[in-house]
Amino acid sequence: MGRKKRFGVSLVIPNYNSLKLLEGNLEYVIEAAYYPGNSIKEVIVVDDGSYDSSVSFIRKRFPEVKLIRHKVNRGFSAAVNTGVRSAKGDLIALLATDVIPKRNFLEDILPLFKDNKVFGVTLHGEGQSWVRGSFEDGFIVHQPGIPDKNFHDTFWVSGEGGLFRKDFWLKLGGMDEKLFGFLGGGADLNYRALKSGMKLYWTPQPGLVYKHESIAARLGQKKAERFQEGEKLILIWKNLTSQLLFRKHLLGLFRRLYQHPGYIKILIKALARLGLIIKARRKEKKEGKVSDEAVFARFNY
Repeated sequence: MGRKKRFGVSLVIPNYNSLKLLEGNLEYVIEAAYYPGNSIKEVIVVDDGSYDSSVSFIRKRFPEVKLIRHKVNRGFSAAVNTGVRSAKGDLIALLATDVIPKRNFLEDILPLFKDNKVFGVTLHGEGQSWVRGSFEDGFIVHQPGIPDKNFHDTFWVSGEGGLFRKDFWLKLGGMDEKLFGFLGGGADLNYRALKSGMKLYWTPQPGLVYKHESIAARLGQKKAERFQEGEKLILIWKNLTSQLLFRKHLLGLFRRLYQHPGYIKILIKALARLGLIIKARRKEKKEGKVSDEAVFARFNY
């Protein structure tokens, strides 16, 4: 009889000027890290060029934390990638600074990764659910599913509270920090994983508590929405390789511009990155194993 595989977990937290959140949350993270059932081997905080006192706070109060610093702010995707590259664990638990993990938040989730096709699992928090993905009016739409007591396929595993397989993360190249500086890097990574034939799950066991004070909230609603809308466009242009669906996207884009003339500002900003997008799109055409239609069909219920 061979020995059963026991996964080691690296817990990664990207931080940018989140001193107040860390003061309230990090002690719970450390408590969960010491709980044996979570199999956490290290806690990594990647500071993305903060100018508050969060770095000195971590060094003074939590010397057991592995602290990595960016000299300048490079964005969410870059901070996460830095943490993953330096991680020693087989699995990566990503937490935002506004999320508190329960003491045993990973214990019942780890066995799912015995299936080598599982790339990521969203950790359930109050008010959160699994995500359906659909293609409507020429755009990719994320819709919340109805949470229940069952595990679900999900279109998206949250980078603010998710568990990922490190080796496949690296195989995919991680989050695309050249094109997605905000939260769209997670959506892009998940979609590429689905097109590679991997599985994404949502777990019904409550494991996280959200304070809802994330970077998006601190940017302000309108500014956050502009960032998100621009990254949604880039997500489609980069990854939607079906000719039929892409033609539908172009028609939907023209309708949106006609109905909402102000959308032209979002379009222009996305077009400024067209060279990088085209290069990345060529790569996705070569590497994708599952069609866009097949991906959306999984959530057509």
